Amino acid sequence: MFDRQKKGERAILVLPHSRGEGDAIRRGEEFAELVASAGAEVLASIPARVATPNPRFYIGSGKADEVAEAVRALEADLVLVDHELTPVQERNLEKHLQTRVVDRAGLILDIFAQRARSHEGKLEVELAQLKHVATRLVRGWTHLDAQRGGAIGNRGPGETQLETDRRLLAERVKMLSKRLEKVQTQRDQQRRSRLRNTVPRVALVGYTNAGKSTLFNALTTGGVYVADQLFATLDPTVRKIDGLACGPAVIADTVGFIRELPHDLVAAFRATLAEARDADLLIHVSDAADEERDILRRVVNEVLEEIGAGDVPQLSVMNKVDLIDAEPRVDRGDDGKPRQVWLSAASGLGLDGLRDALGELLGGDRIRAGLELPLSAGRLHARLKAAGAIAGEAIDEHGWHLDIDAPRSVLAPLIGDDANARPLRDLIDPPHAEF
Repeated sequence: MFDRQKKGERAILVLPHSRGEGDAIRRGEEFAELVASAGAEVLASIPARVATPNPRFYIGSGKADEVAEAVRALEADLVLVDHELTPVQERNLEKHLQTRVVDRAGLILDIFAQRARSHEGKLEVELAQLKHVATRLVRGWTHLDAQRGGAIGNRGPGETQLETDRRLLAERVKMLSKRLEKVQTQRDQQRRSRLRNTVPRVALVGYTNAGKSTLFNALTTGGVYVADQLFATLDPTVRKIDGLACGPAVIADTVGFIRELPHDLVAAFRATLAEARDADLLIHVSDAADEERDILRRVVNEVLEEIGAGDVPQLSVMNKVDLIDAEPRVDRGDDGKPRQVWLSAASGLGLDGLRDALGELLGGDRIRAGLELPLSAGRLHARLKAAGAIAGEAIDEHGWHLDIDAPRSVLAPLIGDDANARPLRDLIDPPHAEF
């Protein structure tokens, strides 16, 4: 048993990699950025080739001895491992190294805990942390392991303390889940309000530190915090975009994605991720200057598939073109629609091209026309109004004279089996003239 240091952030990094892992250097650099974002001081980085994970330490026993020597020589406070460890592996490494051990998931959770600002974000982070810690409670009571057991007389303070901790943790998780459900209900009401207004919804997604928040601020007056670090912003922010050819739209800035994002965190940040899942269009932001941008794009798309947003249309944005001496431009696909926009969010180069592309993609299937409805179509009129599809209206003895402005996808479900829906049906799908 050893005394865990309550203070001190002097860390040794352990970087496991497989023999054929070509991006080991990039992973090591990214992990070092994560550590810097958490505020720790890196004393040394120790690579560890792992062909087959060691059930005891994950890394080999010889490498564990090497790390232990480095911990003693450099007087490190903790060891950070760039891989997710099982509770047993984490406990065994702590015993062997005689210092704190934090795996990749724990490090990311710690960063999220530092960065969350909103009430909702703090609740989500705490819930994810508690779920992560739940399987590791026994680590803090190793000195009482001998007291645990099922025989009469062996139920000592070890079991009592563990059971107390588990009960308190379970109660806290239950309470946080209820609070998040209430916040989620409020979020859903706001989201339904935007849906009723039929305002196109856009969400910014991308690998962390690709420049999403900078682009968000350039397109809106959001004032989102921007810094050259991983997970600079966590809480979802939604703002209005004006000046598009399709009319106003709303855009959401979401949390940046990263490799091996902890599953508990993905589950907890459902409010942020819901903005991507419910969007009409995703702006997938990439760092044009990053040589591994294609690999990172695949990572983002895998997470989008995991949260159910894999089928949402995407517009690719290559940011930071000023770093590669490239000209801003808009690439189009075989269908003639914008497919990829090259720009610099920091300098503003290419932003007009992005706005034009958004206006084209979001307004291409929007119907703006007059619609005459008889007075007997009161139910259909109410449904159109609830959907926010009516831009203007007047009424007389002949019925309603409406100015319709809404996406075709919003109007089509409103027809239903209403006998008075013929004018709306003809508006959505005009009858072809016969010759």
